[in-house]
Amino acid sequence: MCGIAGNLDRHARLGAADLAARTRTMTDTLFHRGPDGGDVWTDPQAGIGLGHRRLAIVDLSPTGVQPMHSADGRYVVTYNGEIFNFLELRAELLAQGVAFRGHSDTEVLLEGFVRWGVEATLAKTVGMFAIALWDRRTRALWLIRDRLGVKPLYYALAGAKLIFGSELKALRADPDFRPTLDRDALAGYMRHGYVPGPRTIYAQARKLMPGQLLEWRADAEPELRTYWDARAKAIEGRAQWGRTVDPREAVERLDALLREAVRQRMIADVPLGAFLSGGIDSSTVVALMQAQSARPVKTFSIGFSEDGYDEAAHARAVAAHLGTEHTELYAAPEHALASVPRLAEWYDEPFADSSQIPTYLVAEMTRKHVTVALSGDGGDENFAGYSRYTYAGAVWNKVARVPRSLRALGAWALETAGAPLLAGLGPMLPVGLRGVRPAEKAAKLAQVLRLDSIDAVYRRLVSQWPDPAEVTTGGHEPRGPLWDETLAADMPDPVARMQLLDTLTYLPDDILTKVDRATMAVALEGREPLLDHRVVEYAWALPMSLKIRGGQGKWILRQVLDRYVPRTLTDRPKMGFGVPIDSWLRGPLREWAEDLLDERALRADDLIAAGPVRAAWASHLSGDANMHYPLWTVLMFQAWRRRWM
Repeated sequence: MCGIAGNLDRHARLGAADLAARTRTMTDTLFHRGPDGGDVWTDPQAGIGLGHRRLAIVDLSPTGVQPMHSADGRYVVTYNGEIFNFLELRAELLAQGVAFRGHSDTEVLLEGFVRWGVEATLAKTVGMFAIALWDRRTRALWLIRDRLGVKPLYYALAGAKLIFGSELKALRADPDFRPTLDRDALAGYMRHGYVPGPRTIYAQARKLMPGQLLEWRADAEPELRTYWDARAKAIEGRAQWGRTVDPREAVERLDALLREAVRQRMIADVPLGAFLSGGIDSSTVVALMQAQSARPVKTFSIGFSEDGYDEAAHARAVAAHLGTEHTELYAAPEHALASVPRLAEWYDEPFADSSQIPTYLVAEMTRKHVTVALSGDGGDENFAGYSRYTYAGAVWNKVARVPRSLRALGAWALETAGAPLLAGLGPMLPVGLRGVRPAEKAAKLAQVLRLDSIDAVYRRLVSQWPDPAEVTTGGHEPRGPLWDETLAADMPDPVARMQLLDTLTYLPDDILTKVDRATMAVALEGREPLLDHRVVEYAWALPMSLKIRGGQGKWILRQVLDRYVPRTLTDRPKMGFGVPIDSWLRGPLREWAEDLLDERALRADDLIAAGPVRAAWASHLSGDANMHYPLWTVLMFQAWRRRWM
């Protein structure tokens, strides 16, 4: 796990010293990602500079240092991530006569490129990676991102100049990068709480999307193409739903796949452990680690004293059953609050998933003990674990039975009269909305009544501001996969469709971004065995009956876990990994928030519409409604703007 950066100028305008200095300046912004060393390689005649910051995980010797050359001198690589099946690929290459200088996965990757070609090698890999590969023979630069988007890669392309890096701050260090804010991206951010790819908050920069590569040859225009397509894999998997599946055989197969994915991710030359919340996903990963380890696995969890936010006791019980070496931290509010002003530095574009706070805190604690930590990320997307999957269907099944004209009339009445009408209309909603404050409940029900499809219900459930145009000025929200009407034909099952949308959007742009920045802020490598592409492809081939039963998701994953951990230790309602932002904004964070939400601060640069934001703030402070999700989105943008604009 590392940080990479670089630049390519086809006009080769910089001399050797200036090119090296510029590349090193970009790379040094990523010191936190790789404190164990850093170097640059340049070819002034070609105009190429590659930089690397190293977090040494496999092959700690000098033979593992990057940028690294292939043995024949053709390829030079700077690369962030791990190839988890590198030992198998190494054995294959040894059988073909390849001699290795060291034992790093980087060298295996390079020699694979030499022997098999770039895309054929990618097809053989199991890993997470962001790769910049320079072909000295053809003068071609390849930028490559892993299949699910575990590792980030940003780039900016302007004429004859290309710059790239693991984080946007590396691009900003190049004096030729002159960023301006993308108002359309800001509108998209206000809906999602993250900037949906491939856009970034800057008009001049883009994210390389999961499963994509960008190839720029000396004699051709840059070519962006997909080498692994999550949507295509999902469609292929769905085509198998009609076959007869023996549940016991399916559980056995999943157990074997997960064991292999976990085993490969336990290979490291440094101390290794795992995050453990006590939930289904992390408990499964830890159980499979312990089943394949001769010594107690090191596990880590974080707890909070506030009601509804503490999973530490559950994690402790699972750890005790499995016999792990368990460490937990009960975070005092002041500890968590101290991290808030630093968020804009770690996430160098606006990012508003408040679980970024506990994720950082558990990473910070874990790094004191180990250098690598496995996590359970990906279980919800693969095995239909999010409550919104069943919730959206329950909402739509009730709303769809009411004629559209009556729904519109009911929405108008609720918006006009509000709470008094809820006695008659409230039972239309599932239990999940029945404990909400009357005014807030009326507003939510009115919004649902105006929706025209289950896809619209899903969009509403994942929106921080349902109408971004209400709070942004001058931008037009990009219409990405959430509005793609062809998805319904490809994936008729609405739950599967929501899973796919989350895999394409929420997973890489929110979950994996959050984990990458939080772990890399403390130089901790995170590994996600549930996102092994073989597991993902197998999960898509499973019929929905093996994922959701009795209104509960992850049925098949629970069956695997039952082999290692008693159901009594893990069978409980799903708890989000979060902190009490709602009460903090009314208490210890109020002064900080009020400063950022001051009307003059909001109106700066004519980016944010102050009226609706101030109204939401007043409603939240009064207790009329919990508006912490949309408010946190604005607050994180304001904090980012002060730091970076």
